[in-house]
Amino acid sequence: MASPLLRMTGISKSFGATPALRDVALEVRAGEAIALIGENGAGKSTLMKVLSGAHAPDAGTMELEGRPYAPVNPHQARLAGVAMIYQELNLAPDLSVEDNIMLGQEQRRFGWLDRPAQRRKVCEALDRLGHPGLRPETEVRRLSVGAKQVVEIARALVLDARLMVFDEPTSSLTQADARKLFDVIGRLKQSGCGIVYISHFLEEIRQVCDRYTVLRDGTTAGSGDLAGATESHIVSLMVGRPVAELFPAVPHQPGEVVLSLEGLSGRKSPRDVSLDVRRGEILGIAGLVGAGRTELLRCLFALDPVRSGQVRVAGVAGVATPQARIRSGLGFVSEDRKGEGLAQSRSIADNVTYSRLGPYSRWGCLSLGRRRTATAKWMNRLSIKARSPEQEVQSLSGGNQQKVALARVLHQEADVLLLDEPTRGIDVGTKSEIYRLMGELAASGKAVIFVSSYVTELLEVCDRVGVMSRGRLRDVRSADDWTEESVMACAIAAELE
Repeated sequence: MASPLLRMTGISKSFGATPALRDVALEVRAGEAIALIGENGAGKSTLMKVLSGAHAPDAGTMELEGRPYAPVNPHQARLAGVAMIYQELNLAPDLSVEDNIMLGQEQRRFGWLDRPAQRRKVCEALDRLGHPGLRPETEVRRLSVGAKQVVEIARALVLDARLMVFDEPTSSLTQADARKLFDVIGRLKQSGCGIVYISHFLEEIRQVCDRYTVLRDGTTAGSGDLAGATESHIVSLMVGRPVAELFPAVPHQPGEVVLSLEGLSGRKSPRDVSLDVRRGEILGIAGLVGAGRTELLRCLFALDPVRSGQVRVAGVAGVATPQARIRSGLGFVSEDRKGEGLAQSRSIADNVTYSRLGPYSRWGCLSLGRRRTATAKWMNRLSIKARSPEQEVQSLSGGNQQKVALARVLHQEADVLLLDEPTRGIDVGTKSEIYRLMGELAASGKAVIFVSSYVTELLEVCDRVGVMSRGRLRDVRSADDWTEESVMACAIAAELE
């Protein structure tokens, strides 16, 4: 058998006294895609930073195409043929497609920029990716997220990259753009390029990858061919224990109406939405990107202005401000946890308690000790992995950050939880914990509105599911009355009206 395109052996890396990687091995062959799987904090990012030259390993060796490989920085790694396609794309929005692709590798002739030669290389790369219609002169800011991703990949092709790493590439893509990306990855594999694919969506991994490697707590937990691996086996490798079910069933019973919307409309979206939500109920909201799901929750929480209609919580229609909504019993978890969902530079204790400081305040003074004790209890309840309540949120993994956001609305004692994409970008084990938590909240009499682009989890977790399109709530049925196909058919048909 030919030697692997990439071989990483015995890779170890520590930060101070904390080991991030311990004796990790990874092999990638030419023309194959390998899934790198693991919970948040398992070591995936650190391993890829070693591969890309951002971190130097403390121990271990790497080989690329059978030769020793030890980049001292990311630029050297790119020149060696290793390209990283990050979840947060690294493009210059005011430059053209061509200028972004050729940035740092411009074609020159007699000291002048050789535009014709540069244009030929760009068109060849776009044609190879199956996107010949992407115009080189178009400003990148005008492109969709999926098209921007193609530009990033084309930049790697122009550099003659032989190994590409995709880090959560579909987290911000529509389903149509995700399918196009899978086609592009298929083309790359056919051309002999090796792929490392990082994703928390196991069904997506099966569409793209041939083999898998699982990291757990900085070590290699297992690897093998995806064709012979069950989902439960992979998840058990990730979490270190058998997982009976990814969608834990917590019995709960819907009760009286706690939230009522009557003709709710925003500036552009939502449009004339009427809905009743009951205590002890999990209501899912499905729809395509741009359907108005996020806007519905933001209007509910008074973050976006309400043009018309009424919101009643426990039968009372109050003032439409976020502070008033919090007092009335609403809690909101934003899909953008970095931008607005959490104060990244503040501590866990600050983030958990800022929306309800009353229990720790007396005569205008804040009892930091009582607040620390209360925060520690929430960290224990939600299994938040951190050194202490004083640790900055930005230093936590994505899954632990999401748990902090959930702890905030629970500490707030909200009766209605508005959760916008709460499982996006987090590992399978943490998702299962959040599903169980939602069930427990419903069992305790809370109401949950759960927005997600992942139809499977809506159908498995929710009591009812509604489909939004063009700002309107088109249909609400029992989750048992939907299938994934019927949800998408409803969303697409409404978009075509």
